[in-house]
Amino acid sequence: MADDKVEVENVNSPGSVSRVDAAKYAAMKSAMLQVMGPTPMTAAAIKGAALPQLPQDLFPGGATAGWWIKCVQLDLEAKGAITRHATKPLTFSLA
Repeated sequence: MADDKVEVENVNSPGSVSRVDAAKYAAMKSAMLQVMGPTPMTAAAIKGAALPQLPQDLFPGGATAGWWIKCVQLDLEAKGAITRHATKPLTFSLA
């Protein structure tokens, strides 16, 4: 089970698919979807709100959380689940 992978897309590279750890992806996706809503949030705000939701066995002390937030964000954008807003800094909300 430790080798389970999930395929993710990247909104910036249409048609490109990568395989990543399924457990970490699922944990980060769940945390992000719990904290995001219709109100746009910056990546920093999403990270701050999502960190307490993450299981410590997968993300001890928040280790690698930034990379996983970006991975899940790009995948959810590609799938149309979240929206990127043309703001500075960039903000995101549930689609």
